[in-house]
Amino acid sequence: MERMNLTGPCRAASSRTWAVAAQGLVSRGSLSWTPPGRGAPSGPPSPGIARGGDEKEMPSCWQVGAPAQAPLPPGYPMARRESCPECPVLFPFQEHDIETPYGLLHVVIRGSPKGNRPAILTYHDVGLNHKLCFNTFFNFEDMQEITKHFVVCHVDAPGQQVGASQFPQGYQFPSMEQLAAMLPSVVQHFGFKYVIGIGVGAGAYVLAKFALIFPDLVEGLVLMNIDPNGKGWIDWAATKLSGLTSTLPDTVLTHLFSQEELVSNTELVQSYRQQIGNVVNQANLQLFWNMYNSRRDLDINRPGTVPNAKTLRCPVMLVVGDNAPAEDGVVECNSKLDPTTTTFLKMADSGGLPQVTQPGKLTEAFKYFLQGMGYRPRCCATHHMLPTMTGDSLGHLHLSCE
Repeated sequence: MERMNLTGPCRAASSRTWAVAAQGLVSRGSLSWTPPGRGAPSGPPSPGIARGGDEKEMPSCWQVGAPAQAPLPPGYPMARRESCPECPVLFPFQEHDIETPYGLLHVVIRGSPKGNRPAILTYHDVGLNHKLCFNTFFNFEDMQEITKHFVVCHVDAPGQQVGASQFPQGYQFPSMEQLAAMLPSVVQHFGFKYVIGIGVGAGAYVLAKFALIFPDLVEGLVLMNIDPNGKGWIDWAATKLSGLTSTLPDTVLTHLFSQEELVSNTELVQSYRQQIGNVVNQANLQLFWNMYNSRRDLDINRPGTVPNAKTLRCPVMLVVGDNAPAEDGVVECNSKLDPTTTTFLKMADSGGLPQVTQPGKLTEAFKYFLQGMGYRPRCCATHHMLPTMTGDSLGHLHLSCE
């Protein structure tokens, strides 16, 4: 097992190395995080907070919005936080502001490159940032077992990261195509040969567009809640009307959660309403929201259906929850992709954010997706086994929660 390198491949002045507290164990001189219990929590997890199965509350310093710790010296393998006895081990990550043709991108790197393996690159949904969108999933114990074999690169859309400054008056937010065109700068900056993308909603659209424009940089895609269709005038008018009658967080919630979840006003919905309103800069969010709702069709077609059909060339796993707002869009996207390289997961009882409500199920599916591409990380045993997704079994896979 390689020792995690806290300084990473790039030591540019724009990078900042921070430490985030995480409970865990130090094993064989390397940092590995193991929550105190296994399995998913009995109640809905709060965004950005990792919990074990015994419901022990994580320290406040692990929560979204907690103050960043002082930078660690370059090459320092681990540290202790004397002021927080709950956090004996610090989990390292690096923050970078990457120059691109369309402005700066805030990027967070977890871990270090592992030989010739691709990086796992994530892109969050509109209304969220990488913490609100992915922390529950990537802090799940079995997912930690997978990602310790890969470097993880979390990308925040412009101005959506925690503590982002408000864009100046008249700022032109990048189009969805331009957001995709910013990503090669990230790949080049860190020296990644190629990536496995994990995107949700707007982030899934960006990664799909990225793979269409730069297919040689993408080895695989996990696309959750993707809608390949552009917005017409009727959709645009409905969005504008909704904005006049609802607050921005409530408007965004209709994109993130199923109608059943919204009507029930679950604890998870309440938590995200509060986080979206307080963590994400509202003016910047409005710009991202407007641009997402002005997107064009992805312009993809299943090979053989039209002359010179353009589609995603890499293996793709599509994921959506039952009755999620994006369900129809994901079904249509599945109909436009190559069935021999596409897996469609419809997850029951997962709502609009399966990576938050069912991280265990999604982790298991992701593990087999990686195995289908030839990667076999030595992961710990898991509770819910899925059939191996090889060439003959790619297709529809329905998951039910036990």
